[in-house]
Amino acid sequence: MLLGQILTSSHGHRYEVQQQLGKNAGRRTLLAGDLSSQALVVIKLLTFSIDFEWADLKLFEREAETLKTLSHPYIPRYIDYFDLDLPEFKGFALVQSYIPGQSLQDCLKAGQTFSSDQIKQIAKALLEILVYLHDRHPPIIHRDIKPSNIMLAETGDIYLVDFGSVQTVIAREGGTMTVVGTYGYMPPEQFGGRTVPASDLYSLGATLLALVTGSHPADLPQKELRIQFEDIVQLSPAFSFWLRKMTEPGLDRRFTSAHASLQALEQQKQPDLAIEASQKPSGSRVLCRKSDNSIEISIRSIGFGLEVLLRLLFAIVWNAFLMFFTVSLLRGAGQIFVFFALFSLPFWGIGISLASTVLFTLFGQLQLRLNQERIALSYEIFGFAFNQPRPTQTQSIDRLEYKARAFVKDSDGDRVEVKPKLAICAGTQRYELGSENMLSDRELEWIAHEISSWLGLPITRV
Repeated sequence: MLLGQILTSSHGHRYEVQQQLGKNAGRRTLLAGDLSSQALVVIKLLTFSIDFEWADLKLFEREAETLKTLSHPYIPRYIDYFDLDLPEFKGFALVQSYIPGQSLQDCLKAGQTFSSDQIKQIAKALLEILVYLHDRHPPIIHRDIKPSNIMLAETGDIYLVDFGSVQTVIAREGGTMTVVGTYGYMPPEQFGGRTVPASDLYSLGATLLALVTGSHPADLPQKELRIQFEDIVQLSPAFSFWLRKMTEPGLDRRFTSAHASLQALEQQKQPDLAIEASQKPSGSRVLCRKSDNSIEISIRSIGFGLEVLLRLLFAIVWNAFLMFFTVSLLRGAGQIFVFFALFSLPFWGIGISLASTVLFTLFGQLQLRLNQERIALSYEIFGFAFNQPRPTQTQSIDRLEYKARAFVKDSDGDRVEVKPKLAICAGTQRYELGSENMLSDRELEWIAHEISSWLGLPITRV
């Protein structure tokens, strides 16, 4: 009905309507030509109709005001905003730059499939846009990331479009809440009217799952609100873990920022320059077994050696002396001797710990197991296994720390050696490997590299 019509803004700009791109209740999206610059533009119309709600106008005005403040090469550029007063249409018009190409939703409808590398490139491009938006003051949250709002330009570039659901932190903290978004792409907190920058990460993760599976996220199986995609598509363990972190229903287990998510994604492509041990050290007693679904690190006992022999002799002498001392006191008379016997109990604890350490070194085995569900670190000896600390969910892993061997000065000015340590951090839980496991620096670096590559998490030096 508007085709060929010229719309004139309050600023005197004239736009000739060439095509209708989309139509919704009370909304239309038009392709038009700017008669002054001869450039193609997109005009979004919000009209007064039976479907009109004042909340729609509020979001429409917020979109215009937000686009005014943005200047990013892969976000549509704001051009104009004016009242629309035609006999058949009354409302408002927002003019923005036109991006020649098609949406990812159109690509899916056309049967296009995406490889893992293509999806990673799309993810990287969108995360860089989100870094820009979330680093604004106040942060800008898109709230409706989905395939239809992502444009694949003819140049191959990725654009994030349609800021009609955009929200700033200031807007969120004041006034009534408006729940917007698209079912299947919205994180649980958004259903309750709460959105944070990490909410956009969930929507992006769900979008990527739609691309990799070819299915709407709401049609994929779920367990405890978590999308189950691992059995549907074959992805690398690192990329699967990254997607799980993106689509975690709980905010405390999701990536906390676009920066962190982008860093973890890039870690899958580039080796950590600080950790060079990508090959198992020769003669190592560490075994590493990896598959798409799990990784298992086994540290076998080292048997007899000079260091172990010295530890064994020390443990025997320590416990023998305690035995002689305690028995002598108990044979004495009076309560004072009983008191001193009780006083020796903490030293017995040290003696038992020394003996158990030697026994484990000689006959035990340490097992670090990670799969798609949980992480567990267990000490196994004579058929018994002891978890330390208790197992927890793999999805809660948020940091991989590596502390290299170093020498520092203590408060007295003495030179003290700080031994190397690898820690897998999962919330309040820490799963640590180090010199107490009789691991060399090279072995520890190699283990760090293997776990980092499987999880897709960068190694943080501390």
